[in-house]
Amino acid sequence: MPPRPIISFAKIATPRKGTVVVLSAEETGLGEAARACDPARVFDKAFKVADFTGKSGTSLELLTPEGGGLDRLVAIGTGKESSLDEHAWMRIGGAIFAALRKSSDVSVVLDLPGTAIGGAEAAGVAGGLLLRSYAFDKYRTRKGEGEERNGSKTARIAFLCANPSAAKKAYAEAEAVANGVILARDLVNEPANALGPVEFAAKAKELSSLGVDVSVLTEKEMKKLGMGALLGVAQGSPRPPRLIVMRWNGGVAGDRPIAFVGKGVTFDTGGNSMKPASGMEDMKGDMGGAAAVVGLMHALAARKAKANVVGIIGCVENSVDGNAQRPGDIVTSMSGQTIEVLNTDAEGRLVLCDALWYCNEEFSPRFMINLATLTGAIMVALGQHHAGLFANDDVLADRLFAAGQATQEKVWRMPLGPEYDKLIDSKNADMKNIGGRYGGAISAAQFLKRFVKDTPWAHLDIAGTAMGSPSSEINQSWGSGFGVRLLDRLVRDHYEG
Repeated sequence: MPPRPIISFAKIATPRKGTVVVLSAEETGLGEAARACDPARVFDKAFKVADFTGKSGTSLELLTPEGGGLDRLVAIGTGKESSLDEHAWMRIGGAIFAALRKSSDVSVVLDLPGTAIGGAEAAGVAGGLLLRSYAFDKYRTRKGEGEERNGSKTARIAFLCANPSAAKKAYAEAEAVANGVILARDLVNEPANALGPVEFAAKAKELSSLGVDVSVLTEKEMKKLGMGALLGVAQGSPRPPRLIVMRWNGGVAGDRPIAFVGKGVTFDTGGNSMKPASGMEDMKGDMGGAAAVVGLMHALAARKAKANVVGIIGCVENSVDGNAQRPGDIVTSMSGQTIEVLNTDAEGRLVLCDALWYCNEEFSPRFMINLATLTGAIMVALGQHHAGLFANDDVLADRLFAAGQATQEKVWRMPLGPEYDKLIDSKNADMKNIGGRYGGAISAAQFLKRFVKDTPWAHLDIAGTAMGSPSSEINQSWGSGFGVRLLDRLVRDHYEG
């Protein structure tokens, strides 16, 4: 991985060396502290020549004369000051990193003429910069070609702001969440030969250093519990499945926890209902839901969230050999309900149904939210800018939607209803695992709903947002880490203290 930038905060001053970054707003331009970095007023002329207006995400770079202490002056457009919300500050941070190139000594002057930039805003900029700095080049022996890098040097970036102590405090939490996102990205980006169910469990175990209680159920233990649906998916692979249970007890002792459940299919061939070869390499990311849950647990523990939280992930490899389940097989889930497996490539719901039932029975949570790269149908419906949201509880759905708007990890609610149950009724078992061509994402959610009883529950279909999603100012990686910031915000706003 490229070296992470070293981030610090200090009082606003006029830097004398290295690269200096200033902010310029659309309509209002530079603030006083930013102008003090350019006593010769070079920016004024440069802005006119380059037609630089301060539009959001734009930048302008000036090389300084030889013999001076500064190397470069960089202006970053922030857009209109009236539009600077929480996510806009993060995008500014991403734009700053993109403009730095190989700078190793950077001062960012956080100053605008009509906006007070407090600790939360400064921390947002720094957090966005940290997320943009991520790159997955672990397996490249020739690094840095054709990609954003700060070279082999570690960039030292000082954010100069009005209240550095408040910014430092706010950044400690922002960094914890960003590191959770980065962990999720790492997991999604790992190749399947390096990250199977056993290795995934080992990565989750590392959270114990943050105070997370991690236990792992083996194939033998799951068999005793009757998890026939999950085990049926795993039986075609020589790599054994694992059910990983993570507990963070940061709330009041004895309070019922909130729960997050993730689909962890570390590679999905489709089984006997084999996927086409084209694009199958992307199925290393079919554990994006599980990655998000692990990243979320890291974020909550690292920032010491005042909540009791359970994270559960079912990890399997859906492979094919002589032992793999066949279309038409009937399996018995932990709930006792039977499932006719008509398509072995609709395997994620088989993993999740046992994980959800186990979570509900073992922990009696206040609510359960599951995340899964579950269906291509949700991408047909929503594209790659929203995850599909299905829920049996309006309050939980509304809170998830609001958290998505705040973090820009957006969700859109999709319908559930008894009429869709007919799509998965089976003549040979209690249900079948596919519902036909139409409403594929809905019938998958309707399937999961049969395993949550009356517990408030939401299902997030993140097939279009967890991997291969459009790049943004804060993410240039194939694995996005989608869901970590969304769910951290949900917990922070409604379930702490």
